[in-house]
Amino acid sequence: MVQPGSTPIKRTPLDAQHRALGARMIAFAGWEMPLEYAGISDEHLAVRTRAGLFDVSHMGQIEIAGKAALAAVQWIMCNDASRLEMGQAQYSGLMTPAGTFVDDLLVYRLAAEHFLLIVNAANTSKDYTWIVEHIRQCGDVTALDTSSRYALLALQGPLASLVMQRLTNLDLSGMRYYGFAHGEVAGVRATLSRTGYTGEDGFEIFVPPRQAPAVWNAILESGKDEGVGPAGLGARDTLRLEAAMRLYGNDIDAGTTVLEAGLGWMIGWAKETFVGRDALLGQKASGVARLLVGFEMTDGAIARHGYPVMIDGRKAGAVTSGTRTPFLKRAIGMAYVPAAHAAEGMEFDVEIRGRLHGARVVPLPFYQRPKG
Repeated sequence: MVQPGSTPIKRTPLDAQHRALGARMIAFAGWEMPLEYAGISDEHLAVRTRAGLFDVSHMGQIEIAGKAALAAVQWIMCNDASRLEMGQAQYSGLMTPAGTFVDDLLVYRLAAEHFLLIVNAANTSKDYTWIVEHIRQCGDVTALDTSSRYALLALQGPLASLVMQRLTNLDLSGMRYYGFAHGEVAGVRATLSRTGYTGEDGFEIFVPPRQAPAVWNAILESGKDEGVGPAGLGARDTLRLEAAMRLYGNDIDAGTTVLEAGLGWMIGWAKETFVGRDALLGQKASGVARLLVGFEMTDGAIARHGYPVMIDGRKAGAVTSGTRTPFLKRAIGMAYVPAAHAAEGMEFDVEIRGRLHGARVVPLPFYQRPKG
């Protein structure tokens, strides 16, 4: 029962499919979503060795269009969208004046003056309000929250291309990483992008919501003989951590800058101006006081989000993400530590339920898919 004044929980167009498959459902970012079907570990390993299908229809879509669309995107994002050709996507950050994150997102260039942003589910409303407010100064441009127009599926894993090619009229062999194209999937008009959030090759598929169940069923049927199955949010989180992909709300947020998060590579320094540029330039010149690092536990204990990082007996930071991963079979995590303690091999302790457990800084990402 929805209480007066509360926000009703939302369900994706694939809700019936999840329940029919026996998914364990949880509340997430205002949505009821599948956490797991066969188990997080099994789904994680399936994506690393075969392929898994995710429902990510809870993600938000915001479109920016008009003669000043490029100028607007350049102003509010830290990456350089002018380098995007039509049919290309780009990872970027929606910035505050302090150089911190309103959100991290993907920017798709649909046309010369038309961009599609894929934003985190919990941030959709906040992002849209921020964007509308901050693009006014750019001139002839409008923003529209078009989240209700799309259902979004993600097929991820080394067999994703094989399985998807059977269902689409697009030639996937010529689609580059972070490229996208419009075509058909299982007879449904769709947009396919070679993107994902697992560290594997794969595709994200945009389809009309009412046709999403047919496409979901067709993909699972197409990959049945290869052992392709559904995967939930639990596996999505352990997979993205192995690939060191930051999670908004854990690893990055409005209190962390792009440089502190180790994402300086996506700053378009050549741009004359963008929201947060001055703050980031200042931090670049003076140096960051803390850095996000990857670590592995030296005694096998499992660190979790929020656990204190201890150096010389004093709290010096906090774990942002941590788990024992099914594929690497190591207890790993990411944490903010003082910059002077961020070099590979440096050791610190993580306080877990009142006891100190050893950890060591290791390079990111923890996992990188084989080339070829």
